[in-house]
Amino acid sequence: MLKFFAALLLVCSGLAQAQDALHTDLPLSYLAQASTDSRDKPLIIFMHGYGSNEKDLFGIKDVLAADYNYLSVRAPVQLQPGSYQWFAKKPQTEEYDGVTVDLKNSGELLSRFIKAATEKYHTQPGKVFLVGFSQGAMMSYEVGLRHPEQVGGIAALSGRLLPVLRAELKAKPDAQLKNLAVFIGHGTADSRVSFSGAKDAEAFVKTLGITPEFHSYSGVGHTISEAEVDDLQAWLKKVAG
Repeated sequence: MLKFFAALLLVCSGLAQAQDALHTDLPLSYLAQASTDSRDKPLIIFMHGYGSNEKDLFGIKDVLAADYNYLSVRAPVQLQPGSYQWFAKKPQTEEYDGVTVDLKNSGELLSRFIKAATEKYHTQPGKVFLVGFSQGAMMSYEVGLRHPEQVGGIAALSGRLLPVLRAELKAKPDAQLKNLAVFIGHGTADSRVSFSGAKDAEAFVKTLGITPEFHSYSGVGHTISEAEVDDLQAWLKKVAG
């Protein structure tokens, strides 16, 4: 799916094997390149898309700031060995949507994971940033917008804001949302999660008092381009320090 990062992982194969060990001490399994000895470092949490796993986005860390802490989370629902999802997709829907009970269960697990990781790695909620691709992007909206007190920002790559979240946020506006940093990136040629979904998300988060940073990538499909990683790197440097 992400050929650029597959190649990057091969280049970086000489890194210490410890960072590739699966950790199971928190509510979700995860990979880590992080130190509990440091205090108040930015903590970046990657969330993969449908059918993938915790290894998929982890290579992005190698082109981001070396002095951040990085975790990459495995979604809780196994499809087959090495393949996981955050939620089941609703059948026969025109736009990508998820089963509500799955969203709730995964959202609660992810929220607990973020709280525990924030404590384990001795940082502050304002220094925690979620970076999600596809279903992972949808989960970044799900948790970041419901619990803005837990994170400093979210980056939604090739995702969309799902209808149940939109409806419930309208009913319960949160004053803390306006302090949330939001990055939205999407390829214009995405055939799995439509580009229009990203534009709709941008418009909606603006109604919450948030000013998102939006990036479109002409001709790019359902993947992450090198240009998007460059934009993500610049955004994180700006909002995480």
